[in-house]
Amino acid sequence: MKLNLRPKVEPEVNLTSLIDVVLLLLIFFMVSTSFVKQSQISIRLPEAENVQVVEEFPDQLDIMITEQGTYLVNGRELVNNRPETIRNALQKLSGGNTTLPLTISADANARHQYVVTAMDVAGKLGFVQISIATVNDPASP
Repeated sequence: MKLNLRPKVEPEVNLTSLIDVVLLLLIFFMVSTSFVKQSQISIRLPEAENVQVVEEFPDQLDIMITEQGTYLVNGRELVNNRPETIRNALQKLSGGNTTLPLTISADANARHQYVVTAMDVAGKLGFVQISIATVNDPASP
């Protein structure tokens, strides 16, 4: 008995008509959808009468030094570059919290003495997390 084996034919699904139907349904739902504007509610918020000013202390301190030796503490320029002024600004902004991280960034052409002065003042105040910001040279690999 000889069995006649036919080659197996893989069933083929034609998706073209299915895609056409889905696109037509999509267009139909987009056109038939009504966009309703929600009514706006006017709300009158209460106002505070007794306002207490709460000082918020930053979570980190930044000292920037310009080429001319001008100090900026958290973006605010100091009136002069004396160590006492730097110390007062750091104490005021930190609120006495010397555990805050302190970043010192200086212009490439600033004198080294300005950076040392800032580090010395911060060290005398008790800051222990002092870091010096650097910029990577884009030409280096």
